[in-house]
Amino acid sequence: MDAFFKSLTDINGAVNSFVWNYGLVILIGTGIIATIVTRVFQVLHIKEWFGTTIGSLFKGKGRTKDDRGSVSQFQALCTALAATIGTGNIAGVAAAIGTGGPGAVFWMWLAAFFGMMTNFSENVLGIYYRRKNEKGEWSGGPMYYLRDGLGSYKNCKGIGKVLAVIFSICAILASFGIGNVGQVNKITINLESAFLSNVDLGYAFGEIKWTSIIIGIVLMIIAGLIIFGGLQRIAAAAEKLVPFMACAYVLGCLVVFFINITEIGDMFAAIFKFAFGAEAVVGGFAGIAVKEVITQGCKRGVFSNEAGLGSSVIVHSASSVKEPVVQGMWGIFEVFADTMVVCTMTAVVVLSSGAIDLQTGQFIGENADTLVAQSFGKIFGAPGEMFIALCILMFAFTTVLGWSHYGTKAVEYLFGVKGGKVYKLIFVPVIVTGALMTSSIAWDISDTFNGMMMIP
Repeated sequence: MDAFFKSLTDINGAVNSFVWNYGLVILIGTGIIATIVTRVFQVLHIKEWFGTTIGSLFKGKGRTKDDRGSVSQFQALCTALAATIGTGNIAGVAAAIGTGGPGAVFWMWLAAFFGMMTNFSENVLGIYYRRKNEKGEWSGGPMYYLRDGLGSYKNCKGIGKVLAVIFSICAILASFGIGNVGQVNKITINLESAFLSNVDLGYAFGEIKWTSIIIGIVLMIIAGLIIFGGLQRIAAAAEKLVPFMACAYVLGCLVVFFINITEIGDMFAAIFKFAFGAEAVVGGFAGIAVKEVITQGCKRGVFSNEAGLGSSVIVHSASSVKEPVVQGMWGIFEVFADTMVVCTMTAVVVLSSGAIDLQTGQFIGENADTLVAQSFGKIFGAPGEMFIALCILMFAFTTVLGWSHYGTKAVEYLFGVKGGKVYKLIFVPVIVTGALMTSSIAWDISDTFNGMMMIP
C-alpha cells in the first residue's frame, strides 16, 4: 500500500507541476491579452466598475432579483467570494511567502491585476451563454460557453464539447477535494488547536479522535441544511456571512498593521526587492530563485481568486443581471476584494510576524501554515489565535457551500438535474471524511484537478 501511495504521489506531483507551471503561463498570457483588448479597463475605468458594483449598493441597486431562478448581483458576488475566500487566503498566502519569500506577494498582485480582466471576460461569456434548466433555474459556466460559444466556430463543434466535458469532470473532482475535504480538514485542525487542545475524548479507531468525528458531523449537518436548500439558500447564507467574515478579518489585520506601522516601509521594500530573487544573485542561482518566487506568487493569486479557472462563473451566471458586461464588472471586483484586499492583509500580517527576515527574504520560522495565528497570538495572546481559528472556520465553511453549487452544476451539465440531486447526497456525507483525513494526498490531488480546470 505504501508503494501505491508513493507512485500516486509521484504521478500527481508531475502532473501538478506541469499544470501549475505551463498552465499559469497560458492563463497569465490570456489575462494580458484581455487587458490589452479592453484597453486596461481595470485601471482606466476603475470609477465605472466600482460604481457599478459595490457603489450601486449604496444606491439601493444590485440586491434585487427578477425571478425565482436567479439570485441578486450582490448575492452572486457573495457566493463566488464564499467559494474563493478560503483557507488559501490565510494559510495559503503564508505558505507562498514561506516558500517563495516576500517577493511572491508582488507576483500574486500581478496575477490578480491581469486576472481581473480574465474574470471579467469569463463572466461576460457566462451570462451570454447561460440557459434555464427544467426547474426554471439559470445554468451557466465554462461548459456552456465552450460547447455553444467555441463550438459555434467552424470545425470547433467537437473540440468545444470535449473541453466542456473535461472541465465538468475536473470541477466535480476538485469540488470534493479543494472544495470539501481539504477545507473541512483545515477547520478541524484549527478548531482542535485553538479550542480543544485540552479536551481528550480518546480515539474512536486508529489515529481518529472523537473530537474530529464530532466536528465533522456537526459541520455535515449544518452544511446539509443549507446545501439541500439549493442556490437560493446558499446565496442567502453567503450574503450574510461573507461581508461579516471579510470585514472582521480585514479589521483584525489592520490592527496588526497599525501596531507594526514602523515596519511597513521595510515590508513593502522587501516585497519589491525580492520579487526578482535578489537574494540569490550572488550565489549564481538567480534564475531558479526567480522561477520559484514567480510560481509561488502567481499560483497563490490564481488559486485564491480562481480567475480563469472558470469555477466562479457558474454562480455569476445565475445573477438576475440582464447585461453581461455588468456582471463582468462584478467579476473584476471579486478578484480585487479577494486578492488585493484579503490576501494583501494576510501578507502584511505574515511579514510582521518576525518569521521572515526582511533583509534576506529567508523564512526563519518553524511552520509557515500557522504564521498568521502566531502573529495574532503575539499581539492578542490566546484570543488572537482563537480569532484566526474562527476566521478559518467561516472562510473554509463558506467555501464548502460555494463549491457544492459548482459541483452540482457540473454534474447537472453531464447527467441532468436528477444527477445534481444525487451529487448533493454524496457531497454532504463526504464532509465528515475531511475531518478524519490525516494524509495530504487527497488535498494534493484535488489541487491538481483545480489547476486542470484552467486548461479547457
